[in-house]
Amino acid sequence: MHARFTSWLVASLLLVVAARLLADDAFKPLFDGRTLAGWDGDQKLWSVADGAIVGTTDEAQLKHNSFLTTTRTFKNFVLKVKFKLRNGNSGVQFRSKLFPDHVVKGYQADIADNMFLGILYEEGGRGILANVKPEEVAKHVHKEDWNEYVITADGPRITQVLNGFTTVDYQEKSDQEATEGVLALQLHVGPKMRVWFKDIEIRELP
Repeated sequence: MHARFTSWLVASLLLVVAARLLADDAFKPLFDGRTLAGWDGDQKLWSVADGAIVGTTDEAQLKHNSFLTTTRTFKNFVLKVKFKLRNGNSGVQFRSKLFPDHVVKGYQADIADNMFLGILYEEGGRGILANVKPEEVAKHVHKEDWNEYVITADGPRITQVLNGFTTVDYQEKSDQEATEGVLALQLHVGPKMRVWFKDIEIRELP
């Protein structure tokens, strides 16, 4: 009986450990589908409707790009986010630095209605870090519908996967670049635009 009890106890402990490991490995939501809790931005530009974050400049004239940012920072991670773009230029910032007046600088997975969709861009810095072949990316885009980015930042390696298609596999060579920062969603200066985001989830890596 003692041996059986010991075996049962060990098995139970292993199940508990496995459950905790799986929990740590799970994706965690960054958007509750109802409010902008955990995010900060210009309330005239950002709102929540029908389970999605809505950013629009239809009723505003921007002087510069404006961002909705997370209230905490992230280092290494896998980020999933679904987006739908009516028109214009947007993006998902990561490992980025927040400045006054909702300005953000850093890495950006670009969202656009033109050839820039899918590129890796450094907002306020070096510009295009990894380009794409627009004709190849276009084959994987759901126009006027939801698309999904899976962005992985793991040490110096950054990958961006758009609807299952890898647009970027980038190795950072500079030791001066940020390894941690906020996540952010972009509204671009220029023509009036609108973009939606939902199902924003993250799995942090060691």
